[in-house]
Amino acid sequence: MSVWRDVVGQPAAVEELDHAARNPSAMTHAWLFTGPPGSGRSVAARAFAAALECPESGCGECRACRTIMAGTNADVREVVPEGLSISVAEMRALVQLAARRPSTGRYQILIITDADRLTEGASNALLKAVEEPAPQTVFLLCAPSDHPEDVPVTIRSRCRLVPLRTPVPEAVAEVLVERDGIDPETAAWAASVSGGHVGRARRLARDPEARERRERILGVPLKLRNLGDAFAFADTLVRSAEAEAADVSGTRDAAEREELSIAMGAGGTGKGAATAARGAKAAERELERRQKSRATRTQRDALDRALVDLAGFFRDVLVAGSSARVALGNPDRDADVRLAAREWTPESTLRRLEAVLACRDALELNVKPRIAVEAMMTSLHTG
Repeated sequence: MSVWRDVVGQPAAVEELDHAARNPSAMTHAWLFTGPPGSGRSVAARAFAAALECPESGCGECRACRTIMAGTNADVREVVPEGLSISVAEMRALVQLAARRPSTGRYQILIITDADRLTEGASNALLKAVEEPAPQTVFLLCAPSDHPEDVPVTIRSRCRLVPLRTPVPEAVAEVLVERDGIDPETAAWAASVSGGHVGRARRLARDPEARERRERILGVPLKLRNLGDAFAFADTLVRSAEAEAADVSGTRDAAEREELSIAMGAGGTGKGAATAARGAKAAERELERRQKSRATRTQRDALDRALVDLAGFFRDVLVAGSSARVALGNPDRDADVRLAAREWTPESTLRRLEAVLACRDALELNVKPRIAVEAMMTSLHTG
C-alpha cells in the first residue's frame, strides 16, 4: 500500500524521491517534475508530498498519507488551474499560506500541477518565494518540460529536476486491471492506443462515449474528399467540444452560483442589505469570469484530445510508409493507416501532421477554435 503504487512506470524517479524522503540530507526546498502528458507528474508530486509528511516515508496507510492522497491535508495545497492561467493574486495568496508553519506534519507543501500556466506576474511571485523559502516549506512544480517556454529559467535553476518518461503499455494495462478492475482484454487495448497516458487509457476503457469520439476523429482523414467535407468536419469537431464543455461545467456552474447567492445573503432585508447587494454583484461578476475561463479551458482540452488522436494517426501513416519496425500508436486502425500510406506521399503526410500541430499551437495562442480547426481541416484535405 505504498504511496508510490500509483506512480506508473517510473522506477528511477521513485527511487530518487524515496531516497530524498528518507534522508533529510538529500532534500531540497524546490522540485520540478517534467514529462509528457500522462506520465504522472502530478501523481508523482502528490506521492512525494505524502512520503515527506509520513512518519514511515510513504506507508500509504497512515492519516498523513491518506489525507494527502485524497487532497484534504491541511499542510499540503495543490494548485490545479481550471482556467487558462494561474493569476498573480492567486499565487501571492498561496505563497503566503505556504510560508506558515506546518500544523500537523514536517512541512508546508505547495504543489503546482501546471506550472507552465503561470502568468509572468505569478512566476515572479513564485520566484521570490523559491529564492527565499521558509525553513519548512517545499515547492513541487509540474510542467511538460524544463524549456523556458514552460518554466522560466530563473525558477528552473532553483529546482531539482525529476524527469519522467512515458509508461510502457504493459505497465498501463497492469494498472487498469489491478486498480480499476477492468478486464484484461479491454485494458490491453486501451493501453495500446493511449500513448502511455494512464488517465486517457482509463477513460477509453470505461467511457463508451470517449471510445465513440475517438472512432469519429480517426475516421476523418480518409473521409475528407472535398472542401465541403473539411468545413463540415470542422463544425462537428468544434460543436462536440462545446457540448462536452457545457456538460462538464453546466451543473457545477449552477451549484457555484447558488452557493454564492446563499453566502452573500440573497433575499435579506435590513440596514446592510443594499451594501451586501453591491458586494454580491461584484462577486457574481468575478464568478462569471472564472466560469467563462474554465469553460474555455475545458473546450480547448476536448479539442486537444481530438488533435492528439489525429496527430497519432498521421504519425502511424509515416511509420507504415517507411516500413519502420516500430509499433503503431493506433494498432486497431492498422488497415486505415496502411491504406493512407499507399495513397499519400511521405511529404503529404508530414504536411498533414504539421497542420495538426499548428492547430494545437494556434489554440494555445488564443486563436478562435473554429478558425483554427477550419484552417487545419483545409490543410488535411489539400495535403
